Amino acid sequence: MPNLASVEIDTPANKGETKIRRSYRAPDRLLERPAEGINTMADIFLKARERFPKRAIMGWRDVVRTHDENKEITKKVEGKEVKQTKTWQYYELSNYKYLTYDEFEERIQHASSGLVNLGLSKDTRFNIYATTAINWQNMAHACFRQSIPFCTAYETLGEEGLQHSLIEPQVVGVFTNAELLPTLANVIRKADTVKYVIYDGKPEDKHLDTIRKVLDERQGKLLTIEHLWAEGKANPAESHLPTRDDVACIMYTSGSTGAPKGVILTHGNLVASIAAVELHAGDLLSPTDTFLAYLPLAHILEFIVECTMTYMGITMGYGKVKTLTQASVRNCDGDIKAFKPSIMIGVPAVWELIRKGILSKVNAGGSFKQKLFNGALTIKKNKIPLLTSVVDNVVFKAVREQTGGRLRFALCGGAALSRETQEFLNNALVLLLQGYGLTESCGMTAILHPEFYSYGPSGGCVPAIEIKLCDVPDAGYFATNNPPQGEVLIRGPSVTKGYFNRDDVNKESFQDGWFLTGDVGQWNPDGTLSIIDRKKNLVKLSGGEYIAIERLESVYKSSNLVSNICVHAHSDAKQPMAIIFPREDNLVAAAQKIGASGDLEELCKNRDVAKMVMDDVNVVGKKAGFKNLEMLQTVLLVHEELAMTAAQKLSRKDIVNKYEDEIKKLYM
Repeated sequence: MPNLASVEIDTPANKGETKIRRSYRAPDRLLERPAEGINTMADIFLKARERFPKRAIMGWRDVVRTHDENKEITKKVEGKEVKQTKTWQYYELSNYKYLTYDEFEERIQHASSGLVNLGLSKDTRFNIYATTAINWQNMAHACFRQSIPFCTAYETLGEEGLQHSLIEPQVVGVFTNAELLPTLANVIRKADTVKYVIYDGKPEDKHLDTIRKVLDERQGKLLTIEHLWAEGKANPAESHLPTRDDVACIMYTSGSTGAPKGVILTHGNLVASIAAVELHAGDLLSPTDTFLAYLPLAHILEFIVECTMTYMGITMGYGKVKTLTQASVRNCDGDIKAFKPSIMIGVPAVWELIRKGILSKVNAGGSFKQKLFNGALTIKKNKIPLLTSVVDNVVFKAVREQTGGRLRFALCGGAALSRETQEFLNNALVLLLQGYGLTESCGMTAILHPEFYSYGPSGGCVPAIEIKLCDVPDAGYFATNNPPQGEVLIRGPSVTKGYFNRDDVNKESFQDGWFLTGDVGQWNPDGTLSIIDRKKNLVKLSGGEYIAIERLESVYKSSNLVSNICVHAHSDAKQPMAIIFPREDNLVAAAQKIGASGDLEELCKNRDVAKMVMDDVNVVGKKAGFKNLEMLQTVLLVHEELAMTAAQKLSRKDIVNKYEDEIKKLYM
């Protein structure tokens, strides 16, 4: 085992900065490519196909039928109980079906030829506004093959965000799904450069008519993806392969602080990131692995991981959030159990949900089952010889079977995960690694390798990135601290050169070739990086001390009474407060113990219930070592889910604005 996860390079540090650190696996260079001759995303697939022509590259499931089930629910309306019937829809899915690399190459050729026949080229821009599935990747690789830059739009973007991602880059063509056509239909007239819309699925005629009318006025075309393939097959076009400096995509952020920003990523950026993952974590992967893909492909983490799996010959299976588990399917297994992945990635919200789901089942099993489970966790946590393998095979086997029984390791990215959740899942389910990345670094900046496993750190820097920390004086973060702390600055072949049409933001975000992430990091003694704060989310309290609200949220969210939480503070307060969307089943059970009852809306209005939740959350904070000034002063319980961005991050401004009056009454 190496001594350090990252090493200092032999250049003097500037005042107010740490020395530059690189991966211990490549201390003398920054990786640009995984192998000679592989410089673009087109090369990535062509090389993989050459190595694995008959291997399954991707799998999917068809919807066999839908099942509507009526359920009677009781709600209180004006103090009276009223019974209502609600219809719930469940899916019956086929077994997984697969395409080989050769078969996928055929689809790429047909789709890329179809795009060329429509008139798209290196000088035009395409947009992929679709759910995570084979056709998303098909359109991306079709664009790569013809040097067509594409833009991404989250499927959960509202009309305003979608409109921005179409108009700003002057998009000519769009690929989307039937279920997203209504949103596109509402904005397409304003996006006056759009001439071609390609879709899959079976949409309603009225939405097709709206879009067709607009495109006809522009001498454009509306067609299915099958039609595109057929056109491309009938009229094959020569490939126009890109160079490493060509723009591969403009990946729009989720817009948590305003209009989405378009991050310009070149072929060289993406290829360097894939090379870095292969060198940094390739020893964890094997050709027999399988990867479950379900996060939005418009999120850089999912996109770069899928591209890495493709390059390394690891079969992927596509799933959907609503069909991952048994809860929303009928007469079949959920995607996880059906596909039996050995590798998964997820954002903190996914892992928190899994942890709370496991605990909910355990608690429903009675006191004996709870004691058995908690005892098994203690044995795993303390690594008691002989007993560890026993509890793995007896107690935790049933937990692992819910994910198919083959899961070897998982990665959490997108935001910080609480130590409690990481430790719980590591013991009960799977080795859970953390990572740190941004769209601007092609998703990968640091990854925790098992060689340096501990709870909290994001790992050592990947071999395409070098990192230094810069003082944040107001908050007390200095390069001279022990351990060294400061804003994370990154540089390397996988780092973007800037944002599309945003010179103002580029000037703020880049300094002497370094990208200023806005995240506050800490170098640990073993060379791993921990992300401890976010500069924009540091709040100064009345006592003059700063608190990091994102860090508080990551810990407080692990309370079993919390489904989601937004910590809020202002400068004339001594402590923060929180807006909490509770986990309904656990809240109802806990409320009964203090003599409170009612539906979720009623319980949220009950201040005794609110105090109970606050006390529980503060206990979680105390266990995590929070100071008194980091404990919650008050909480506002809400019965509606908190506003989120397309990347599943809190939309703070929207949340605080929505509950402004209630916050003022509680938080003086």
